[in-house]
Amino acid sequence: MNFALRPPSAGSSGSGAGRGATMENLEKQLICPVCLEIFSKPVVILPCQHNLCRKCANDIFQSANPLWQSRGSSSMASSGARFRCPSCRHEVVLDRHGVHGLQRNLLVENILDIYRQRESSRLVSIKPEQQQQQLLCEEHEEEKINIYCLSCETPTCSMCKVFGKHRDCDVAPLGSVYMRQKTELSDGIAILVAGNDHVQAVITQMEEICRTVEENSQRRREQLADRLDGLVAVLDERKQELVGLITREQDDKLKHVRCLIGRHSDQLEAAVTLVESAIRSIGEPHMPLFIQSANVILEKMAVTARASTMERPELGYEDMSHFVIDTDELADMLRNIDFSSGAHRGVGDDGEADPEEGDEESELDFCLRF
Repeated sequence: MNFALRPPSAGSSGSGAGRGATMENLEKQLICPVCLEIFSKPVVILPCQHNLCRKCANDIFQSANPLWQSRGSSSMASSGARFRCPSCRHEVVLDRHGVHGLQRNLLVENILDIYRQRESSRLVSIKPEQQQQQLLCEEHEEEKINIYCLSCETPTCSMCKVFGKHRDCDVAPLGSVYMRQKTELSDGIAILVAGNDHVQAVITQMEEICRTVEENSQRRREQLADRLDGLVAVLDERKQELVGLITREQDDKLKHVRCLIGRHSDQLEAAVTLVESAIRSIGEPHMPLFIQSANVILEKMAVTARASTMERPELGYEDMSHFVIDTDELADMLRNIDFSSGAHRGVGDDGEADPEEGDEESELDFCLRF
């Protein structure tokens, strides 16, 4: 990197420098102690009054509680999961909702919004020409950074192209590279935003599937339980087995869909963070600095696009109607069982079992096997 950002002139001191120091102090208060970045929404407040990004709090919580499966885990809800605040080491005890049970710090989130608005206004008010005048080549001190080396992928000056280490490289005007990458970054942001909207729609659809699975399972369980309750006590064990089968399939389906929701939510959160980074990068007034950061963000966008699988449940996944039982014929068979004749069936005159009649299955045995 053969350029340097020269310090501002003496005229920038005074009230402007004081405001800059104030914003710098404010920014230090808005730094998450875990990721060391500006807090990302939502911001949760711990009982010790310290703040964390919800994602950072969840990472600490998952690290301290590796056995925690999901929100509402029965194995952890009774005892309470816990972790320590990274700022003061105070022990935080969570309820069955986990990190999602922590309150959001709306005051800090409002301050974040105000801070970002002030920073955006400050960057917009600075003229790009004034900033570009301060970007000079380190090897040729009085030469401005005005070209981009395509071979080395770095901004440089004309003297470096003529006499320096870039004389054998392919170069392009810095402004054209700046506009091209800014356009690519804007297009990438638009694609990510559209993709995020699609992911949110998929999550909403899968949440509706979860509700439908629960409703259909409950309704089907009640219908079958009503029919099975009309049978005699010998069928009660089979009834409980069938009800348990439906419940297990419901749990499997809900677990699968909620796992997909969690994966899509993580993907959505990562994409939102990438969009925010891209938006902040677009606000960079220095073309060389912008190009460097844009390259990194564009690579992350490409990785995010390749990693997006958009897996979702197949059509009719929430249907539970394949659990069917016809009790009419079985009830008739139970009502018409002849216990008196059935007690002596298969016994000959000599008191030994008749092989031919013994091979026939009694109605009661058939009902029990059914």
